[in-house]
Amino acid sequence: MGAADDNLRLERLLFLLVSTPAQKFALDTLVEAQQDPASPDYHRWLSPDEFGSRFGADRQDLARITAWLRAHGFMIDEISAGKRLIEFSGTAGQVFDTFHTEVHRYQIGGAMHIANAQDPQVPEALADRAGGIVSLQDFGLEAQSRTRRATNLAPEYSAGETHYLFPADFAAIYDLNPVYADGIRGSEAPIAIAGRSNIEQSDVASFRSIAGLPVKAPVVIIDGTDPGLVADDQFESTLAVEWSGAVAPAATIDLVVAGSTATTDGVDLAAEYIVNHRIAPIVSVSYSRCEREMGATERAFYNDLWEQAASEGISVFVASGDAGAAGCSAAASIVGTEAAVNGLCSSPYATCVGGTEFDEGANPAQFWSTKNSAGYGSALGYVPEAVWNESAADGGSDLWASGGGKSTVYAQPSWQSQVNGAMASDGMRGVPDVALAAAEHDGSFAVINGAPQTVSGTSVAAPEFSGLMALVISRQHGAAQGNANPRLYSLAESDQSPFHPTQSGDNSVPGVTGFAASGATYNLATGLGSVDGALLVSGWGTDPLVLQTPKRPIRCSRSELPPHECKPAPPTARTIGSGR
Repeated sequence: MGAADDNLRLERLLFLLVSTPAQKFALDTLVEAQQDPASPDYHRWLSPDEFGSRFGADRQDLARITAWLRAHGFMIDEISAGKRLIEFSGTAGQVFDTFHTEVHRYQIGGAMHIANAQDPQVPEALADRAGGIVSLQDFGLEAQSRTRRATNLAPEYSAGETHYLFPADFAAIYDLNPVYADGIRGSEAPIAIAGRSNIEQSDVASFRSIAGLPVKAPVVIIDGTDPGLVADDQFESTLAVEWSGAVAPAATIDLVVAGSTATTDGVDLAAEYIVNHRIAPIVSVSYSRCEREMGATERAFYNDLWEQAASEGISVFVASGDAGAAGCSAAASIVGTEAAVNGLCSSPYATCVGGTEFDEGANPAQFWSTKNSAGYGSALGYVPEAVWNESAADGGSDLWASGGGKSTVYAQPSWQSQVNGAMASDGMRGVPDVALAAAEHDGSFAVINGAPQTVSGTSVAAPEFSGLMALVISRQHGAAQGNANPRLYSLAESDQSPFHPTQSGDNSVPGVTGFAASGATYNLATGLGSVDGALLVSGWGTDPLVLQTPKRPIRCSRSELPPHECKPAPPTARTIGSGR
């Protein structure tokens, strides 16, 4: 629809800085050593500032790149603590003058969007450090959930009817009650949620009250201007807060909210904030973007950010997606276009969380009680699981199924190649890594805008696994664990494997043939499968270096904010823009 107005404001653009080859080699070596118990660097995590001094751009490089941006009229908003991102703002006209690409308006499916018409360019003199602009378009990351309204709180128990999954059910099915009985409830492991909408605190309070969980309000951290309540994103933020806290009921849940700008996704900004401020030792992300459709800079942004997180001791969990093997299509599409995976979790430094579906067979009463507990729990124990597939290819609708398949970018890490079934990925990184219940069949209970609902999708599974990781860390007396994948895969091949390998099903959807489960240790639809929580927590191993997550001083961003909407003080002084 033509070029956007030259005066269109483009706020909070992210300019990616690349490491030198020597820095990249040193970082890769360090992150591997941090997971090797025989190494002197084992679990010796870096602070964001330490990361910046070792692996970020030096003062001279930062000075010449920021001077170049300022010379073209841009305002420098912030340089990240890791010194690999420059946040800046300007206009569409300045982008054209500086990067030689126009920002155009596009009409797609009746909706108006803006995006760059050509790849941005940078001067050759800066090319050794310039990774490019992370995003110059408003095609937002896709939320990974679906919902249907529950008619009442109590489950339906007739044979063949769907049962609602409450926190008490999750604890019974995934064997968490022995963990809770030992006093391990996540109190020593905060969880950070990357979101782009605020939430209604009353929804979380209502959810926890109905489910019989202790009172514990989340901490809302606003990065930039508060976007308020943003439709579907409010649902995602609320769901992630409720279910990460349901699995780890004593954990502090930090919801980091950054509003999307004209060309930068709020999830990008929130994730960057979490890692560069080391908000928590666990991060949960419930959004996706097709790996094939991400630009090279956007892919590098997430891979670099998750590797930085790993070096800081942060464990990252990302939803695998809800469109089955058709990762370039929306889950609500009729037909998939091609086999692809979520580029936010295909990085080997993220744990990709897929979805399973309970398979009760002809006798649901074998697994579900006809009476509820005080917290509406009715599950009697573990319920057999198949690959989550409620797509039109498996008797459902659209493409709703567990995201999974082969990366086209990342080679298969050694820790994945060693497990039975992993060879199916043909030497490329396979996702997901793990899975939990994500089907509308036996959907998970939630409260959104005061209304009880059941929800499904890998947006439920990712925060739930983050809660499991909080229990693991609490069992380690608060010691951060970094990239969880090497340990997860080693546990899968141990004598006391905590995993339930998925026995049946596939993630094929209309238009795209997917991948089947056969009971092997690993498959490309549900990864290693779901877990026995008690075995996972007890089998993780005792960490010889008990490194407590540092306590974060709290200060209010605005004096009128209530205490639960205070933001943590940055670890060092920095210049912040209006509204931060």
